[in-house]
Order: sequence, then structure tokens, then C-alpha cells
Amino acid sequence: MAYVGFVGLGVMGQPMALNLARAGTPLVVWNRTPGRAEPLRAAGAEVAADPDEVFERADDVVFLMLADEAAVDAVLGRGTPRFAARVAGHTVVHMGTTSAEYSAGLQEDVRIAGGRYVEAPVSGSRVPAERGELVGMLAGDADAVAAVRPLLAPVCRESFGCGAVPGALLMKFSVNLFLITQVTGLAEAFHFAERHGLDQRLLREVLDAGPLASAVSRVKAPKLVDRDFAVQAAATDVLKNNRLIAEAARRAGLASPLLDVCHALFAETVARGHGGEDMVAVVRALEARTGDAAPDGARTPAAENGSREH
Repeated sequence: MAYVGFVGLGVMGQPMALNLARAGTPLVVWNRTPGRAEPLRAAGAEVAADPDEVFERADDVVFLMLADEAAVDAVLGRGTPRFAARVAGHTVVHMGTTSAEYSAGLQEDVRIAGGRYVEAPVSGSRVPAERGELVGMLAGDADAVAAVRPLLAPVCRESFGCGAVPGALLMKFSVNLFLITQVTGLAEAFHFAERHGLDQRLLREVLDAGPLASAVSRVKAPKLVDRDFAVQAAATDVLKNNRLIAEAARRAGLASPLLDVCHALFAETVARGHGGEDMVAVVRALEARTGDAAPDGARTPAAENGSREH
């Protein structure tokens, strides 16, 4: 049996791996917190004792869905003799979000060690991950990308080739820049409506009926209405993404004024202890800037105009 390796079973990685297992992909998985692997075991995957076992048992492809650069280096044993032993003869698929420079350097090291490398970040949060409706972006050597793309079918509703590394990460940064500014704007719109005494559920209905509705607004607006901060994409992760995009913009000499405002708001959200909540918790930073309680006797412009007419 030709096993595929999967390391990293967090908020995104676990549902992605489960979709692979349920589609019949023979998996060998590992996660630093062992309990996260139990649903995979129940779905028929093999659970490895450590990363060495994943690479030993995987015939070729090993997916890495890890939190940051330090976690990737640790799993690969980068900088140690274990690195070459693990990656030689394997295709390492880096699905997490790191800097473009880090990914380019990792590709070079993997190649030197006798492996192949594919950059494969995804667009989407927990719910699309559970539904197998993520959007994949792939970069790397054409033969390696061609080998990996069919494996992503149970995970991604569509995958796009983005040329050479780090093209896929830069594409994801472009997508996430739009996502971050869009959700921040949505949160500000609901904050504006709430402080003017408007019915937020009505605002949601108006948005849903009009041209501004999107898959994102239809997921995030109900969370704002219900003050449901259960994680789909954590504010801490959004802040990390924001920082990476901002750094890429600076290196290229690009202006990113909207992103910079969002960066400050998400930093405030995390600093106020809401980093583990969904990204719509950015509304908390807006509320803090306004003042946590709505002013007593606040009147809308419409009410004031009405009072002058009588």
C-alpha cells in the first residue's frame, strides 16, 4: 500500500486529512498533540509515533500543514543530519503560511537533500476545509506539482498552478489581503449600524439581498449578528498573515494603507486577549476605540432630522 504522509492536525489540518482518509487515500499521520490524531485513526489512517515514522512509511508525498516556520523546521529536522534522511526521495508539500523567502530557501534545501518540493497553501477557513471546498494554489517543478494535484481533489474544489516557488504563497497573500480588508470592513459596517441603533439582522438581510453579498459575508455576517466568536480563522493567525503580507509589500516597495490599518486593529484585538477567537473579533478593537458602551441617548441622524420636522 502506497502511503501518503500528513503532519499537522490543527484547525485546518485535521479536516483536510480526514477528507483525504474518507476518500480512500492511505494515510500515515502525526501531530504534536496526540489526541488530534484520534479522529484520523477512527477514519482508517495510520498514526505514527513521530515524524521519522511518517517519512519512513510514506512512499513519496508528505503534506505539512503546520503553524509556522519553526514548526516546519522541527518536523523536517532542518539543520540536523535527520533532515536529509527524512526528505530524500520524498515530495515535501508545504501547505502552511510562511514568508515567501522562507519557502524559497526551504525548496533549495530540500532539493540539495535529494527531495522534491511543492508549495501548496490554501484559501479558506475551517468550514470550507470540513466540506472539502478549499482553493489550492500550487508552485514548484511541473512534475512535482502534477504528482500532487490529484491528491488534493478531496481537499480542494479547485487548484491553480502558480508557477515557480514562491508564486503560490504570493498568490495566497494577494487573496488574504482582500479577505482581511473585506472582513474588517464588514465588522466596521456592523459596528456602525449597531451604534446607530439599527437592527443588525436587517443589515444582514439587506447585504444578502444586494450585490455586495459573498460567500465570506454570508458566513461572517451571522457571526457578527450573534456575536459568535467560535474559531473559523483565528485572529492570531490573521495577524500573522497580515504581518507576512505587509513585510512582502515593504520588500517590494508597495503601498498597503488598508492592510496597515487592519494590521493595527488585529494587533489590538490580540492584545486585548481575543487572539483565539474568530477574525470577526476585530469588531472588539473597533468597539474599544469607540468606547465599549454605546453613548446614552445616542440618536441617529434620521431621528434628529425627524425631530426637526415636528
